[in-house]
Amino acid sequence: MTENASPPSTERKRGSGVKYVYDTLRDEILSLALPPGSPIDEIKLSERLSMSRTPIREALVRLAGEGLVTTLPNRSTVVSNIDFINLHSFFDALTLMYRVTTRLSAENHTPEDLKTIRAHQAEFAQAVKSQDALAMIAANREFHAAIAEAGRNPYYTGLCCRLLDEGRRLLRLYYQSFNDQLPEEYVIEHDRMIAAIEARDIATCDRLASAHADQIVRQIRTLVARDRRQTIPL
Repeated sequence: MTENASPPSTERKRGSGVKYVYDTLRDEILSLALPPGSPIDEIKLSERLSMSRTPIREALVRLAGEGLVTTLPNRSTVVSNIDFINLHSFFDALTLMYRVTTRLSAENHTPEDLKTIRAHQAEFAQAVKSQDALAMIAANREFHAAIAEAGRNPYYTGLCCRLLDEGRRLLRLYYQSFNDQLPEEYVIEHDRMIAAIEARDIATCDRLASAHADQIVRQIRTLVARDRRQTIPL
């Protein structure tokens, strides 16, 4: 090793390990491959991912902060349940945040904000075209978070991002209800919101954001309430 060469960074390697575990578990939770309530066994996970338990524990702390896993009193960890009982409260809050952040974005955005919003929209449109549900979820989150950022109110941005994160598994159910073949009209909805933001048309932003939230809520409510009983001869 030369005098100017930097020694390998064990911290960077460890950080990469945490990211790998986090990304793997997050994708499995969001895709519902790990259903709500599933136990997460650190020993088995360590063997499966060929990782020590330290990065696994750090990844679980990060996932717990996002509400995707829950640590029980006996220190075991499970995939967090989806709170279907309080869905109405979640939907009310999400609809309000869509409306408020889109209105504020119309008032306060900069040209650079629009560039960022359009970039995330392009990623979303490509994910829809590819029928990549996890990419749709990620791009949709970043699209609405960018709109919130453009509104210049950090309190609304923080709350909006929290709701988007909590709703990621509901969004997976939403896309699943279309067999991951999301209709083009829902991509167009995003484009219309961008156009209204660019025009600083606050009233249209409010109307489009409300309608955007309403169709998601209707689809998820229909899915949750669907009667899946089968006739069984006795």
